[in-house]
Amino acid sequence: MTSKEIRNQFLDFFKEKSHKIVPSAPMVIKDDPTLMFTNAGMVPFKEFFLGNTAIQHPRVADSQKCLRVSGKHNDLEEVGKDTYHHTMFEMLGNWSFGDYFKKEAIQWAWEFLTEVCKIDKDSLYVSVFEGSDDADKLEMDTEAFDLWKAIVPEDRIIMGNKKDNFWEMGDQGPCGPCSEIHVDIRSAEEKAKVSGASLVNEDHPLVVEIWNLVFMQYNRKADGKLESLPAKHVDTGMGFERLCMALQGVESNYDTDVFTPIIREIETITNSKYGKEEETDIAIRVIADHIRAVSFSIADGQLPSNTGAGYVIRRILRRAIRYGFTFLDTKQPFMYRLVNVLSESMGNAFPELKAQRQLIENVIKEEEHSFLKTLEQGLVLLDSIILGSKGKEIDGKKAFELYDTYGFPIDLTALILDEKGYALDEKGFEIAMQEQKNRSKSASATSKEDWTILSDDIEQEFVGYDLLEANVNLVKYRKITSKKDGDQFQMVFNLTPFYAEGGGQVGDKGYLEAPNGDVVYIVDTKKENNEIVHFAKNLPKKTEETFKAVVDKKQRQRTEANHTATHLLHQALREILGTHVEQKGSAVHSKYLRFDFSHFSKLTVDELREVENFVNARIEGQLPFEENRNVPMEQALKEGAMALFGEKYGDAVRTVRFGQSIELCGGTHVKNTADIWHFKIKSEGAVAAGIRRIEAITSDAVKDFYFENNRVLFEIKDILNNAQDPLKAVSALQDENAKLKKEVEQLLRDKAKNLKGELTNELEEINGIQFLAKKVDLDAAGIKDLSFEMGQNKDNLFLLFGTEQNGKALLSCYISKELVASKDLNAGTIVRELGKYIQGGGGGQPFFATAGGKNPSGITEALDKAKEYII
Repeated sequence: MTSKEIRNQFLDFFKEKSHKIVPSAPMVIKDDPTLMFTNAGMVPFKEFFLGNTAIQHPRVADSQKCLRVSGKHNDLEEVGKDTYHHTMFEMLGNWSFGDYFKKEAIQWAWEFLTEVCKIDKDSLYVSVFEGSDDADKLEMDTEAFDLWKAIVPEDRIIMGNKKDNFWEMGDQGPCGPCSEIHVDIRSAEEKAKVSGASLVNEDHPLVVEIWNLVFMQYNRKADGKLESLPAKHVDTGMGFERLCMALQGVESNYDTDVFTPIIREIETITNSKYGKEEETDIAIRVIADHIRAVSFSIADGQLPSNTGAGYVIRRILRRAIRYGFTFLDTKQPFMYRLVNVLSESMGNAFPELKAQRQLIENVIKEEEHSFLKTLEQGLVLLDSIILGSKGKEIDGKKAFELYDTYGFPIDLTALILDEKGYALDEKGFEIAMQEQKNRSKSASATSKEDWTILSDDIEQEFVGYDLLEANVNLVKYRKITSKKDGDQFQMVFNLTPFYAEGGGQVGDKGYLEAPNGDVVYIVDTKKENNEIVHFAKNLPKKTEETFKAVVDKKQRQRTEANHTATHLLHQALREILGTHVEQKGSAVHSKYLRFDFSHFSKLTVDELREVENFVNARIEGQLPFEENRNVPMEQALKEGAMALFGEKYGDAVRTVRFGQSIELCGGTHVKNTADIWHFKIKSEGAVAAGIRRIEAITSDAVKDFYFENNRVLFEIKDILNNAQDPLKAVSALQDENAKLKKEVEQLLRDKAKNLKGELTNELEEINGIQFLAKKVDLDAAGIKDLSFEMGQNKDNLFLLFGTEQNGKALLSCYISKELVASKDLNAGTIVRELGKYIQGGGGGQPFFATAGGKNPSGITEALDKAKEYII
């Protein structure tokens, strides 16, 4: 049975059980402050488990793409070392929101595995929560035990502790006992020797958990106490790759048809063979796993970067590149060539892979180029560290700096050190790593108290499309504390005019006014688990009163102008550059807008001017705002609305139209394009391969921009003695400056020629080599000219010159080519090693190389050390 057939069988089975089949939500999460990635199948349904959203479909099933890079077995550095854990994986799940509970969940799971999938019943084991004697004092899950006892022999029911059989969403929130189903795919001979029951949850690669049935019946409060949920839910998750392993008769997830096409392509590209050597196998598994995680993330709109979710993706990609570099001898970009195979094998189930294939390839290829350069630089820096080391053990803190600052992998550092006869101070490295983690954790740590509930309003209404003021009542509040913001309060109202950050648009600010005139300022508004949460530094004195909620009108208007401008900009780019242009991200603030889009080259000046003119023509056209709320998704798409990959849409959506521009959008907008006043592009540049970014301004910001430009122009004219034509005057100054620069260069060359005779007389013969190490008053170009001119007249020449220019140090080394060959001397190596004395580095060719540094006082010591290379 193919993986495609297995996936379809699961969804068809639960469709027959009256489940609504929903598509996978994006793996990358954009508007949830608590998570960066979907790390479990239940994540897209959190709002239903928490009771924040009315339930439309009480029964749901899906195949959800997930990403995990931390936790037991899912630590990034461990993935690939076994055959059944991954970063990116699919989770097959069925869900009940207050509908069926343990009986149906258990019976249907057994029915699917044994009757539909035909898994041997004697190969399956189940686990049940045994209870706990900790502060929770939880009783054994006798209901689940009795249900299983009616299906399987009692010796196949394993009692599990809280770690294995009690599932929690986090420190707070819904939780409950769970019942796991494990499959034993060992041979009959092995099963006869050792009971499968003894291997459950013992990390055996062939006795693995395939399905977890979670029964959510409690809520964990901030104080750690449990309370019963008013409605009980079922949350099940089955590892798709593990199920395929069990059904396809193989002993590794990587031997299923989910991975074999990718592995065959890796073998072809790297000229390696899977299944021969453990080191090679691990490298191939790492690459096969990581290409999936990175490709799906980019398809969902998350590019590799140095912060947040982008940093996680960059780490995953670089780990795969490093394994290829170290164990498969791949010194050129290769991973981007795997995207086509991945797209072909999984593109039908996840069409975003096919639609975004070219972009994914471009981004990965550029990242590979960049990291391979980093590896080269890291090798040079590591050489410098080794050179500066007094013993045979390399300081762990320095190795950590190489890892943290330059991205050089620590295991590669250890490998190189071992080859050169050095050892790594692993303890020092771990201490430095832990110190950084502690700093990071401390900076981002946030403590949250329990919500204080004042009203049982399940769904809060957003009225901000139509109103900027509204009378509201507080539904609930809680205190949160963070190092960054100190103490704050989060408040949820029965209705609100405040827009919560989302879709790239910032959240509203404003204030609450009590009946007595007291004011509480709202400093931000965000959405969490489908609730609009307002942030303030203090609470109203009387929380039970009705308040007037007032949005900052000026800031909202500026933000709306920028948001509408992004729609017009999107339209302009597709019209002028082509329909290959797709939005890849945006940031809509009150002062500026930022728009990322797919395009293969830098925009020309003419194209930028054309885009500006296109947008401004629609502003001048005074296009009215047309909005349709709660439109069926299919209808909106038929009308031409653009849906963005990586966004999560419901069955009903909101469309926003200005003339021919129509998009799915939940943000706020101007009532007429004339309200934007004017649109001005401030910059355009690359974000990643195939991704460009435009930053622009509108409205008041444009007025300020032109005012500032005028001020600068008048100051320039004043400096130019009020020249009638400032451009002509500046051009004349540039010409004069260029002429003077040439004269200075000629003077320096003449100075070098004069020095040539003096320095030739200072040459010292050592072991048949004409040697000179001296500090000179010349720039880099002058030193180079001097060196080569002396080299034309003298054989067996070894020169090292040092100079100080603008507070920086420069070393230049020239070695006659005959010396390079006969004495095995290398100018590049020499300046790299001497560069440590000027706190810098460099390189070049064997016969001429330079090094720059920030410590001119070290030039003398570097010059003194030069003689050691020829003695």
